[in-house]
Amino acid sequence: GEVVCEPPNNKLDKFGGTLYWKEHKYPLSNQNMLLRGCVLRNTEWCFGLVIFAGGRGAAAAARGAGPPLTRVPRPGPDTKLMQNSGRTKFKRTSIDRLMNTLVLWIFGFLVCMGVILAIGNAIWEHEVGARFQVYLPWPEGVHSAFFSGFLSFWSYIIILNTVVPISLYVSVEILRLGHSYFINWDKKMYCAARRAAAEARTTTLSEELGQVEYVFSDKTGTLTQNVMVFSKCSVNGRSYGERPRGSRGRGAAGPAQPASCSAGDAQDVLGHKGELGQRPEPVDFSSNPLADPGFQFWDAGLLEAVRRGQPLVHDFFRLLALCHTVMPEEKSPGGRGDGTGTAGTAGTAGMARGWHGDSGENMGTVGTAWGWRGRHRDGGDGEDSVGTVGTLLGATAIEDKLQQGVPETIAVLTLANIKIWVLTGDKQETAVNIGYSCKMLTDDMTEVFVVSGRTVLEVREELRQAREKMMAASRSVGNGFCQEKVPSSKLPSVLEAVAGEYALVINGHSLAHALEADMEVEFLETACACKAVICCRVTPLQKAQVVELVKKYKKAVTLAIGDGANDVSMIKTAHIGVGISGQEGIQAVLASDYSFSQFKFLQRLLLVHGRWSYLRMCKFLCYFFYKNFAFTMVHFWFGFFCGFSAQTVYDQYFITLYNIVYTSLPVLAMGIFDQDVPEQRSMEYPKLYEPGQLNLLFNKREFFICIAQGIYTSVLMFFIPYGVFTDATRDDGAQLADYQSFAVTVATSLVIVVSVQIGLDTGFWTAINHFFIWGSLAAYFAILFAMHSDGLFHMFPNQFCFVGSAPAALAQPAVWLTIGLTTVVCVAPVVALRFLKLHLRPQLSD
Repeated sequence: GEVVCEPPNNKLDKFGGTLYWKEHKYPLSNQNMLLRGCVLRNTEWCFGLVIFAGGRGAAAAARGAGPPLTRVPRPGPDTKLMQNSGRTKFKRTSIDRLMNTLVLWIFGFLVCMGVILAIGNAIWEHEVGARFQVYLPWPEGVHSAFFSGFLSFWSYIIILNTVVPISLYVSVEILRLGHSYFINWDKKMYCAARRAAAEARTTTLSEELGQVEYVFSDKTGTLTQNVMVFSKCSVNGRSYGERPRGSRGRGAAGPAQPASCSAGDAQDVLGHKGELGQRPEPVDFSSNPLADPGFQFWDAGLLEAVRRGQPLVHDFFRLLALCHTVMPEEKSPGGRGDGTGTAGTAGTAGMARGWHGDSGENMGTVGTAWGWRGRHRDGGDGEDSVGTVGTLLGATAIEDKLQQGVPETIAVLTLANIKIWVLTGDKQETAVNIGYSCKMLTDDMTEVFVVSGRTVLEVREELRQAREKMMAASRSVGNGFCQEKVPSSKLPSVLEAVAGEYALVINGHSLAHALEADMEVEFLETACACKAVICCRVTPLQKAQVVELVKKYKKAVTLAIGDGANDVSMIKTAHIGVGISGQEGIQAVLASDYSFSQFKFLQRLLLVHGRWSYLRMCKFLCYFFYKNFAFTMVHFWFGFFCGFSAQTVYDQYFITLYNIVYTSLPVLAMGIFDQDVPEQRSMEYPKLYEPGQLNLLFNKREFFICIAQGIYTSVLMFFIPYGVFTDATRDDGAQLADYQSFAVTVATSLVIVVSVQIGLDTGFWTAINHFFIWGSLAAYFAILFAMHSDGLFHMFPNQFCFVGSAPAALAQPAVWLTIGLTTVVCVAPVVALRFLKLHLRPQLSD
């Protein structure tokens, strides 16, 4: 035998080929295909043939009736599912990319400082140093001022290298690790029913959780419970399963949840009202030992019909037992379709329509019919003609309930200016019904646009009409928009301020055309102008393409959330991928960056953990750059007063311990524990999330402000002690201006000033913050007096040459007055500016 089929592609809903077997040929369609990962149930044996087994062949063919039909090689990259899977990408945050750029700038700044000081050294040696060769001879091998300047350049590069924040990357990873543990330890994101806690599967994206603008969500299993519940049925025109008033639950495979009662009526968890005191009991199935004890059904009429032996009811259940794999196929715009499935000689005909009862439920329905189905070959084109003769017996109404808290979560995220798009493989009607259930779609919307064109021209026209309607509505209320062509390189928000609320629903076949290069900008512009976007019947690859489209043109942080293998591609493509550990296995969880068990936890992940992580990271970076520049730039100013000789201001051990001991722990404590408002306020006021979306707390402007503050501090840190020490004397009348005393004074002033600054930056004080800040100050003075003690000098005279400097200097009132004056002058402008900003331009958190 031989199979001739289409080349490998990523279209999950189409397949065409022909099987040549014993001088006969049989057509092959998508109904004959099992995709990789599918499980064939209730089948003892079958003959199978692997079509796409990998490799680079255009079409796979199997010949012979022996081994090729029984060998099943491992499916390779040519399979449809693998071609729909996205590539695993290394994800980096926007702050990571900005940090890399800033570090390069700082390195360039370091080189500029080295060049300036090297030129100064060459000039000084040529004009002044040459006259002091007897007292200050040039080092061996130095024969000119130019060469001395060259050596001075490299010396200053080494001395000033602390301005380049090498330890910043290690500190950032420590912060992210701490933020990840906070997510793992959050008891409010723990699901007791599934015994599943939230899990941060990566430690590199925590602050980007506070910058999300677009959420792309799957529907089944993500917004819904993915638990199909038999709720109603219709047999021979009679409806069974009508829920009595006041019942506490519906047909469900689990116990009813308690209702919330008010003064005059009661409501169950689905919002259905009933009179107080009514306690209807579910149908008693105890007479059937095979009945599911957790199943509840509220209409005893169906059970009575079975007991009375009504033929059509028995045929109805017999047909459900024999053939329950109906796949409706849309044939007309009205939503009607037919499906085929066989079990022996029994056939089925399906009708996919919403069930509209008195209480307004919307459920998926599958019609069942008893009949005969025949097939005959027609001509030589490999096609079959199918004839079906049957009688409609009835229909079943199956309900997949929303997860708890989904409408509230979507509402809160929308208030936080987060746009939610639903990308689902389900049919349009079901997706729209879920959209209304979770309040993404409302009856108050101006219009819901449905794009269902099957050709490029139809899709383009439908998108154009939608944009024209939105722009016309905007003009009617005085908002004029020009209709100039939008450049694809930078998509302006021409339609994002339209008057009214709109929604867009687009089918998979229409989306395939909309994602083409010449139409993707038009589609994105139309979709972004709508409050809600629902994409139906989309493939895994199309989900990823939609996410990539938003990333490409909107330059916004995206988050994708799903629960199944078909969401893996979308999860990998988005900046942040979230997996729901539900009924569909763990493939989505394994591919995700964060995972939990219910959609409602997304609200807490973003508005609490994400916002705090972004706030902490930004405050950490601002302070880190500030303290490094304040520390290092003192060497630069000192160079102009030491003949550009690359002499350091501080003791060598202070230079070593400054970033490791004296200032590392306080800033880490702030970066891990800081909060601006409690978690309750973060949930109550979603607008607090917007600074992260606008990237207001750390950007290039904030970086230069921190650098300016650091340089300002270094200027005062050097010149105030320098001016005081020019004429200061000790208590005994001796001159105070010696190098060691100056170094101790500047170093002590620096440690105190940066400690006061971290105290001002800390918004949420814990015992750990207190311990690290005051402990760092105590550690500084303890190490300072130890380093300058006689004991260490006697043991290592060449290493501890500052013997006695600290006790002698800090015993002078003039030194403490200098330290106090420097601290006040450095900190006072910061306090004044923050006071004015708090009163003149307060933020929402203030």
